[in-house]
Order: sequence, then C-alpha cells, then structure tokens
Amino acid sequence: MTDLLDSNTLQSALAGTMFANNIHLYPTIDSTNTYAMREGANGAPHGSVYIAEEQTAGRGRSDHTWHSEPHAGLYVSILLRPHMTPADALWLSLATGLAVQRALENVTALVADIRWPNDLLFGSRKFGGILTEMNAEATRVRYAVVGIGINVNHSQFPPELRQVATSLRMESDRITSRQGLLVALLQALHEEMTGLLEADTFVQATRSILERIEQKSSWIRGKRVSVDEAGGYTGVTAGLDARGFLRVETDTGIRTVLSGGVRQITAKD
Repeated sequence: MTDLLDSNTLQSALAGTMFANNIHLYPTIDSTNTYAMREGANGAPHGSVYIAEEQTAGRGRSDHTWHSEPHAGLYVSILLRPHMTPADALWLSLATGLAVQRALENVTALVADIRWPNDLLFGSRKFGGILTEMNAEATRVRYAVVGIGINVNHSQFPPELRQVATSLRMESDRITSRQGLLVALLQALHEEMTGLLEADTFVQATRSILERIEQKSSWIRGKRVSVDEAGGYTGVTAGLDARGFLRVETDTGIRTVLSGGVRQITAKD
C-alpha cells in the first residue's frame, strides 16, 4: 500500500503551530525550495509549508541534486519571515537539524548524527539534508526557506549513491509512516523556530542550540576533517563559535568555517 500524505490530517495534527493553516501538498514539483522561494517573493505568509510526493529537480547544497523517489521520502520546505540579519540565518539550519534528530528519535528510536551545518547521517552515510536559502538586504532577511529532504522508505539507490546514501528503512529494516514522521518534524520545528524568531528569546535559543549540537553531533569536536573553502585545508574540529560557525584547529591555528563543505579524513585518505 502506498504511503500517501494527507494535507487535512496534517492540518488537524498541527493545530496550534505556525504551520497549521498554510500547508500545501503537491503530487509532483520541480523543487519545494524553488517553489517556496517564488512564493516568498509573491508575499506568501510566514509559516507556509510546501510538501511534494515527488521532486523532479530536487536540490541540495552547492547545487547538488537530491534523489527524490516518489512516495518514499519527505521533501518539504518551510517559508519563514524572521526578524534577523543574514549572518544569523545559520541558526535556522542548525535548529532544523536538531528538530529532525528529535523527530526521528521520537518516531523510530533511530539516533542520527549531524554533520555541520546541514547533513544528517547514520555512520558515514547520509539519509537527510537541509538547504536554507534567503532573500535579504544587508541588515535583514526579507524571507528564508528551509528545505528538508529525508530518505524514509527507500530500499535502494542509484549506483552512484549506494556507497554514500542510506534511508530509515535500510537502517531499521522497517517501514516508517511518513505522515507520522512529518507531523513530529513540524511539531519539533515549531518549538525550535518559536524560540529563534522571538527577539526576547533569541539569545537563550541560540545558547540552547550550541549546547545541544555539542552533545548530539560527533562532528563538532575531535573530528579530523578537510574543508573545501579558502583553497582547502585540514584540521581537527574544535567546537562552534558564538555565532554557530565551526572552528577547526589547523597546523597554523584556529580557522572558522564560514560556508565550505566539511568531510572526515579517514585512515585510508
């Protein structure tokens, strides 16, 4: 039986959250993020949610494609109109990673790892990713879109992805209700974003995110990594700074990763 998502059930389950009244579900779409960014430009309200059963041009970070098998994964983007500067937008990705992690534990008991800033892993294999985009001025974000892709009930992947990708089904040997997971995810996102988006709770929320990321990600400290920015460099991760950016201890001192991809260096490298 195909595990179809239902917008009416979602709306009912999410009553009282910022997402309940603006849920948009599509059988197929090019990319939920691309669509949500267009809707943001057209004035769509804060808290709008765009969900697809299938993406034909799903996108990941750095223009990578996202394999979006029909009815097998979660492909969802949320539109936010936060009162924050562009430099603060990283918190949206970090908070979303924690929300995904919490929802997974609640629904499946699987414990995921977070690779800063936006990859979700089991061991060395990726099962989910977060793509945050925004339309901004120098000092304020007009609107932001946080896209989430999760491999839920995929049983296999194209040959080029088999060594690096996994799914909840492959990790647990069980089918997971996408509807139940999506409800848990959006409920967790509501809690995370409510703290971040209120001026009087922003500082407290970011401190909480820093503390929890330190506890729940194996990548934040003590991981030997390569970083593909500023010509590329290697080092050992040394925590996050107060803004949420990753610090890496290199042979020449501490460097801060601003946007580059981070990959583990293994013994065979």
